[in-house]
Amino acid sequence: MMTAPSFDAAPHAQQRLLFLDALRIAAFGLLVLYHVGMYYVSWDWHVKSPHASAALEPWMRLSSPWRLSLLFLLSGVATSVMLRRDGASAPLLGARLRRLGPPLLLGLAVVVPPQAYFEVQQRHGFTGGYFDFLQLYYSGYSGFCRAGAGCLVLPTWNHLWFVAYLLVYTAALWVLVRVWPTAPDQAAAWLQRALAGARLWWGPAALLALARVTLIDRYPPTHALVGDLYLHTCYAGVFVAGVAMARSPDLWPRLDTRRWISLALALAAWLVMLASPMTAEVVGPSTVRGLARAAFGAMQWCGVLAAIGFAHRHWNRDFAWRRYLTDAVFPVYIVHQTIIIGLAMALRPAALGAGVEGVMLLALTLALSLAVYECVRRVELLRPWFGLAPRAGALPARNPLPGEVAR
Repeated sequence: MMTAPSFDAAPHAQQRLLFLDALRIAAFGLLVLYHVGMYYVSWDWHVKSPHASAALEPWMRLSSPWRLSLLFLLSGVATSVMLRRDGASAPLLGARLRRLGPPLLLGLAVVVPPQAYFEVQQRHGFTGGYFDFLQLYYSGYSGFCRAGAGCLVLPTWNHLWFVAYLLVYTAALWVLVRVWPTAPDQAAAWLQRALAGARLWWGPAALLALARVTLIDRYPPTHALVGDLYLHTCYAGVFVAGVAMARSPDLWPRLDTRRWISLALALAAWLVMLASPMTAEVVGPSTVRGLARAAFGAMQWCGVLAAIGFAHRHWNRDFAWRRYLTDAVFPVYIVHQTIIIGLAMALRPAALGAGVEGVMLLALTLALSLAVYECVRRVELLRPWFGLAPRAGALPARNPLPGEVAR
């Protein structure tokens, strides 16, 4: 097995930053847990539990500002390493399209429709069968509407919006590097100067807070790709930060030594967020609204720094499960939300308590998602549709890059 390129600036270095592998696995595990939680909170989601309440919401808000920013940053790191290794060649972009495109198409056509079916059953009173719904889904039916919430867009990519956004950001970076080959290295040099001293925390946090204060009212998150300016500002920004951080090897130990400060700042921002209800960000007095949004932006960045710092301190070594789970993460990500929603609907007639049901839902989701991976990884024709490279022997194998989603 070939060793993946290092993030070290030295071209001959072969040392993997193993903590980023482990951090990526943990981040996707947190995503599964978060989506199970979305079934039980009062926030808008595809289906809702009869037990839905605000009880879990403070704990959900403990990760909601930074978990996706972390994934985009890790993806930027991996993309930067790929560019350094392979250059901005046409084959590189083609490889990324082949790795991300088929799972997105599979998701739109096969994986996501059951989610939308259960959603229209619960929210819109749809009484037709699944195949009746599929006719509406594939024809782009736009009649599932709710007052004040708009109409359900079909077909939809639901949780796979992350893949679409990552594909666009990767293509944009590839174009930039074709025109400006030294852009990632110059960005890394600028980043090291920009994050000197206390600016490590307040500089990016201030930019993220400013984006939330000024953009979220005019461009609320839609995950529709077009017109989603607020989310693009945040996620493209942290993706680019990851590109630069991959070429700033001195930054990782610095985040390690400052991990407790990052955690303290993230928790302080979380407490500020909890001091006012979530509705304060939308309808509260302007001062309260601005403070809550600024706290969200601060936690969005400081949470990422804390996660990286603690991962570098405790996970910068190999684990027996690392190689297996690194490969399993993307297939699990593709199917997990459909499994959550399907299981939730199957468990409803049992009328279990929220605690017992929630634990069952999480355990069964993880077990079934890994079972899907075990099946897919053995079938060569299915592997590309779940973001897996051909097995050893079909093409020269290599270790997946830390933060690389499509492995």
